[in-house]
Amino acid sequence: MILQDTLLIIFLIIFGTSLIIQFFYYIYFYLRFCTYRNDEKDRINEPVSVIICARNEQENLKKFLPSVLEQDYPDYEVVVVNDCSDDDSFEVLGEFLKKYPNLKVSNITRDPKFTHNKKFAQFIGIKASKNEILLFTDADCQPVSDKWIAGMTSRFDENTSFVLGYGGYFRENGLLNKYIRYESMFIAMQYFGMALRGIPYMGVGRNLAYRKSVFFENKGFSKHSHIISGDDDLFVNANANRENTRIEFSHDSHTRSVPSSDIPTWLKMKKRHLTTAGYYKTRDKFLLVTEPVSRTLFFISAVILLSTAFLIPVVLAGLFFRLIMQTVTLSLVEKKLNESGLVFYAIIFDIFSPFINGAVCLSNLMTGSGKHIWK
Repeated sequence: MILQDTLLIIFLIIFGTSLIIQFFYYIYFYLRFCTYRNDEKDRINEPVSVIICARNEQENLKKFLPSVLEQDYPDYEVVVVNDCSDDDSFEVLGEFLKKYPNLKVSNITRDPKFTHNKKFAQFIGIKASKNEILLFTDADCQPVSDKWIAGMTSRFDENTSFVLGYGGYFRENGLLNKYIRYESMFIAMQYFGMALRGIPYMGVGRNLAYRKSVFFENKGFSKHSHIISGDDDLFVNANANRENTRIEFSHDSHTRSVPSSDIPTWLKMKKRHLTTAGYYKTRDKFLLVTEPVSRTLFFISAVILLSTAFLIPVVLAGLFFRLIMQTVTLSLVEKKLNESGLVFYAIIFDIFSPFINGAVCLSNLMTGSGKHIWK
């Protein structure tokens, strides 16, 4: 009996501690983003190079590239790197070249003696660009408006090297789509909030801008050239800081991407993205691991305490206050990032996502991942 009481007290301490940690993340990081307002500033309209890497993306290029090429911006080029495509991307881009003078295409041909990941294609695009401001997106992404470039570049000034944007996913039917959109929204809330607290740890290649000079001054992707992914987050993690990083989240500056349509495709993408986590700065890894671990311990300890009827009012109060904090925060983030219909599902996904991510990370450790294949 004494042992059982001792264990219950330990679980109560775990419950309380994890609840405090959760409140810290919501109040210090997430609500910081919710309450933040970008200052109005004069647009500098610096020349911009938009860079897109594409491999076997003929349909997406047909569908989405015009919205990039027809932006309302005075001076920009679009550099598309056609990376070893064996579909009709070459012909599709050739037709676009006839119509759009601001389009530049770099073709990489397949060489059986030389395999490479996306970073090499990205490097080719950066080398081919002519402007200092580089803006990145993917072939399966579409800017939500013709003010995308203007919005992203409006955050640059003489002290800014990185601008982190929001890249969401198209809304479709099905639970998988809701989970993908929830995860994209949650991750954005996290990296925006941490950037605002002076800890910019990542950006997404679907919508990211930085200076060309910063890329070459820091030797590009050389530190992580062997990693399958990370052309976006690892470069930001290594080189962004409190002074040189800003965020842009206005609705006109968003992009939307084609989501995975089935679980195996999504898992493959998820495994590739999570290969970069172990290469983050120690501080960032600690912060990113502590939140889901505390969340998991919070729910597990709550279930144990409720099942044993130990201090039920205290446990229910903790669950209630966290639920209120979570619902209010996610509702604000939904509005800020122009997402909709996710708050109810987010409450459920919030419980299971640490287990899903943990299982994917464990799978990566057990099976490894390819070094070169990026698509």
